[in-house]
Amino acid sequence: MIKLIDIHTHPQFAAFEGDGEAVMARSVEAEVGQIVVGTQNDTSQAAIDLAHAYPHTWATVGLHPIHTTKSYRDAQELEQPGPTGQSFGASAEDCPVKPFTSRGELFDYERYKKLAMDEKVVAIGECGLDYFRLEEDTKQIQTNVFDAQIALANDVGKPLMLHIRESKGMTTGWREGGAYADAFHLLHSKAKVPANVHFFAGDIETAKRYLSIGCTLSFTGVITFTHDYDEVVKYVPIESMMVETDAPYITPVPHRGKRNEPSYVRLISARVALIKGLTIEQAETALLQNALQRFRLQKGE
Repeated sequence: MIKLIDIHTHPQFAAFEGDGEAVMARSVEAEVGQIVVGTQNDTSQAAIDLAHAYPHTWATVGLHPIHTTKSYRDAQELEQPGPTGQSFGASAEDCPVKPFTSRGELFDYERYKKLAMDEKVVAIGECGLDYFRLEEDTKQIQTNVFDAQIALANDVGKPLMLHIRESKGMTTGWREGGAYADAFHLLHSKAKVPANVHFFAGDIETAKRYLSIGCTLSFTGVITFTHDYDEVVKYVPIESMMVETDAPYITPVPHRGKRNEPSYVRLISARVALIKGLTIEQAETALLQNALQRFRLQKGE
């Protein structure tokens, strides 16, 4: 039996090398299911492998917008841990090993479609638009790959797991030409399946737009250590909300400074309950049901 689902987590990443089985066991002990999210070809296949190996575990497959071009990323995703042990930070600067260089993977539609047809795959993504360190000539590449993954989701009839991040230093407000606006317009015109906006970091106006086209919004451990999103959490109906860890990143209070893991998602749901004036049981019941419904999950799987 599970009481909650971490709907966006990465226990297949190298940050869990060496104690991955213990991490998965703690998730089971905490009565937490999880959706293991792929970010490129390798991590998508690894997500499927984990989903088949553990109960109450599912997978997504997709190409993260960052990986559509060559870019420096942190070592927690694919590199092996350094001699000093696991990296628990949320940035490349915190890692004890040299960050890897993304290959700039070309999106292979047929390859991802084959992965997507696996019975344990419940969504396409994480995919979307990331303008945080965007070079202007890569914007069209991201858009084309996102468009192809929307088409794939439509083709296989599975929802989208969205990654959307604004330009560095941009406020959370809605702005035409921003990542949230550009992704919204593409979804509105082309998506025939529902979607979840992972790690939602927009304002109420942005939330309103995405809710209007049937999206759900998921919140991370950020809401446990800042009040910046309290008003958005209050605004979004509990029926349109989910929770996630995005492990190994964004560790919630009281575990800040350590590596995040799926079992901590219950700390995030407790914070949702506090902000929305619900009991923890009420919040968990609603959040679990939302995940089951959005991703068409069966608790017995």
